[in-house]
Amino acid sequence: MTLDVNPMSPAGSEAKELKSARTRARILDAAARVLSEKGYAGTRLSDVAAVAELRSPAIYYYFDSRESLIEEVMWSGIAQMRQRLEAVLDAVGPEQTPMERIMIAVDTHLRHELEASAYTTASIRNAGQVPERIRTRHTDESQRYGAIWRDLVRAAADEGEIRPDLDLYMARMLVLGALNWAAEWWTSSRGSVDTVVATA
Repeated sequence: MTLDVNPMSPAGSEAKELKSARTRARILDAAARVLSEKGYAGTRLSDVAAVAELRSPAIYYYFDSRESLIEEVMWSGIAQMRQRLEAVLDAVGPEQTPMERIMIAVDTHLRHELEASAYTTASIRNAGQVPERIRTRHTDESQRYGAIWRDLVRAAADEGEIRPDLDLYMARMLVLGALNWAAEWWTSSRGSVDTVVATA
């Protein structure tokens, strides 16, 4: 036997909020998947609705436009990766050298990008495609993520683990560019993520 919950009661209100949060998350998950596969120009709300198993008009209850939905996915992708990398680096013991910390960051970046998050894949693949008006939060979060890498590279240089004649900004951007590009060319048919990480 099931019990009806009065939607006006505290329990009913909480249940409604939980259902709403789950539906919103489902829409975001679907949008991340579609955006990562079809790109900004090819992402249609009808496709997102189909993946989320909803009717298209339902999306407008949670997001006022296609752009606001994509903006949320783009920001979430880079924010998730930053939070993951911070957590991993915070857990690393002090015995790790700066270069070992960079290798840990490489591992974390690739695994998150290729295995863990369609949000991050969508964010990386579409960073140069979305219009400026919906890029602000993504850009700000990207700079926060880049600052982690800047500190990693600077620490390795200070310890003499990077050649002193190298431009540290160029080195960092080349490494991040190579890591991000893996989202474009890697598939499981080309080898495991373990192999990609080991090679990197």
